[in-house]
Amino acid sequence: MDNYSEIRVPISKKNPSIKRHNSKCVLCGKCKDVCQKKIGVAGYWKYDSEDIVCINCGQCAAVCPVDSITEQDDTNALMEAINSNKKIVFITSPAVRVALGETAGYPAGEFVQGKMVSALKKLGADYVFDVTFGADLTIMEEASELIDRIKNNKTLPQFTSCCPAWVKFVETFYPKYIPNLSSTKSPISMQASVIRNYFAPNNKINPNDLYIVAVTPCVAKKYEIKRPELSGPYGQDTDLVITTRELGKLLKRQKINLKKLNDEQFDLAFPAGTGAGMIFGASGGVMEAAVRTAYYLTTGNNPTDNLLNFTPVRGLKDVKTAKVKLLDTELNLCVIYGTANARKVLNKLKTKNYHFIEVMTCPNGCVGGGGQPKQKDNLLAVEARANGLYKQDESLGLKASFQNAAVQNVYKQFLDAPLSAKAKKYLHTTFTARK
Repeated sequence: MDNYSEIRVPISKKNPSIKRHNSKCVLCGKCKDVCQKKIGVAGYWKYDSEDIVCINCGQCAAVCPVDSITEQDDTNALMEAINSNKKIVFITSPAVRVALGETAGYPAGEFVQGKMVSALKKLGADYVFDVTFGADLTIMEEASELIDRIKNNKTLPQFTSCCPAWVKFVETFYPKYIPNLSSTKSPISMQASVIRNYFAPNNKINPNDLYIVAVTPCVAKKYEIKRPELSGPYGQDTDLVITTRELGKLLKRQKINLKKLNDEQFDLAFPAGTGAGMIFGASGGVMEAAVRTAYYLTTGNNPTDNLLNFTPVRGLKDVKTAKVKLLDTELNLCVIYGTANARKVLNKLKTKNYHFIEVMTCPNGCVGGGGQPKQKDNLLAVEARANGLYKQDESLGLKASFQNAAVQNVYKQFLDAPLSAKAKKYLHTTFTARK
């Protein structure tokens, strides 16, 4: 047990997401404060002979003023892979492209997608793919699952499952609600599975020759990719996760200046997704994206204008509620960020009648992830990043996941249909009660 556990968070040396540099710690207590008040784990810590309970969110690293707590640095492992004979595939999350610019002097929320792709190519990428494709794929499965649960009187409310820290929170503290978690994998895990099991064979590439690197705002993804429940026919689908902060540091180390780069496009095998996939990075984005597609799947009509600008689930409020009518039922929706807030909702869930609950662990969702650049006014930064994603949603012609032709093509050629046997094999997972 950490000798200073009354003051700071204890961190296991085996933690795959974060580490402590003891010589830097000033015992300010900010790490414990955020873990207790925002994440809801401090004060509920459990110890055993093997490990310390942690949901791997990295918010302790995000608030540490002296970098005594940081993400596990995987940049050397990345460069070793780049210098090997592997084919390097980068997949990049939406929240990265509105925050990476901050590491090069751009304001928070500046959309640097083209420069990010160019930088990854300069690092040595063979392919750079957009995780908004994986987000659209997630929504096709998750919205279909929600409809199935409602139509067939299955377990409700359905919880989102794309935030690995939230999933581990449920597994650890509320295992009775594991059946409520959507069985869908996260966007990065879906995309990596499709790349390894569909893209590689179709392009006459040995799936074992690929080295798939996810660039994310999230240190919990470092934990997620090692979950045995996510292993596929070729083992671990995603080989490595690096955060926005790590990528920014690596670009500086390699003397790659974002501001001097021309924009480049994602590789076309998995082109950029829809606006729905883009807004995944903001709190409420998964809910809004799911509602857009669920409306189409139940009515056959494109989502209405108010569903394309579903303001009740947007913004910095940490618990948001909304209603929408689907299947002749008025659905009660809830969007939460901060697992301490989720704890409050879960403790009162018996008296509520929600159908669908989105939870993200970090402030305002992935835009406030534990691996994002640090800012003095973090709330202003995460608001600017979210606004950057919503602006992109407004500018894109395709607004809903079902409109993504590349996604439809993958179903036609490989997965058959949402919730099919193949879809469940490659795009869904299971969860495990933890100590």
